[in-house]
Amino acid sequence: MLIGVLLAEKVIRIATRRSPLALWQAEHVAELLQRTFPECRTELVKMTTQGDKILDAPLAKIGGKGLFVKELEQGMLEGAADIAVHSMKDVPVEFPAGLHLAAILSREDPTDAFVSNHYQTFADLPANARIGTCSLRRQCQIKELYPDAEILSLRGNVNTRLSKLDAGEYDAIILASAGLKRLGMVERITQCLDTEISLPAIGQGAIGIECRSDDLEINQMLSLLHDHQTGLCVSAERAMNARLNGGCQVPIAGFAILRDGQIFMRGLVGNPDGSIIYRAERTGDLDRAEAIGNMIAEDLLAQGADAILQALLLE
Repeated sequence: MLIGVLLAEKVIRIATRRSPLALWQAEHVAELLQRTFPECRTELVKMTTQGDKILDAPLAKIGGKGLFVKELEQGMLEGAADIAVHSMKDVPVEFPAGLHLAAILSREDPTDAFVSNHYQTFADLPANARIGTCSLRRQCQIKELYPDAEILSLRGNVNTRLSKLDAGEYDAIILASAGLKRLGMVERITQCLDTEISLPAIGQGAIGIECRSDDLEINQMLSLLHDHQTGLCVSAERAMNARLNGGCQVPIAGFAILRDGQIFMRGLVGNPDGSIIYRAERTGDLDRAEAIGNMIAEDLLAQGADAILQALLLE
């Protein structure tokens, strides 16, 4: 049966968190769906996740970024929503039975953003700078360059984090460039950090759409929104993360790009204090995206990455 016939008066319910960035992403997906399928309507199903409720503890101590997706997934499994929209860097490696990742949209700027009211570049920071981040990935790379920096916890939505910076709690904070750009706050970006300085998180800058595996109509629709090139890069990154048994809140970074008709990817695992950072990179054919991610993981494990990850699990 043709999609156009199936979509007569179709209402697609989109599960989303209530933060401004999450709502922007959900509304963006709604706009894409309505533009691609004029016959359908969309409805946002706004939910509050455990990750949104617990703001006084580091994510690594309360279960990682999977806390930002569980309620949305439950909503789909119970039939309260048809799809869920996520930042790919928040999506765990494993999906609950009955759910899967149906589409990944074209990637926005994947870099980390250096945001400061007093320093023009990351290199201008004093040795003992107070830097806000809740990411062990960012922390290990900062501490490698600034061993004496004071890393301070930074939780909350983008506006909350910026207000804490403006209140003088930090000399600088590190956020995702994509989030600031999507929220129309590009002027707050002091410097987009080169990936050689701060290698991004797995999937950073990409939006993913999750749905029920057996919903053939929704899967067919979402396939038309999928960006093949971004999908290849993110699949390589997520394969590395899966092989390392890495959650979303561990000192693991991985970033792939397409270059000269091939995939080029870099990955790292580091001690949170920056004392040891293992790095690896690979280039390969486009049809070997996941294999490239796995090979990078093996390279990192051969260097000793497993000892770092196991030590963190025991803390």
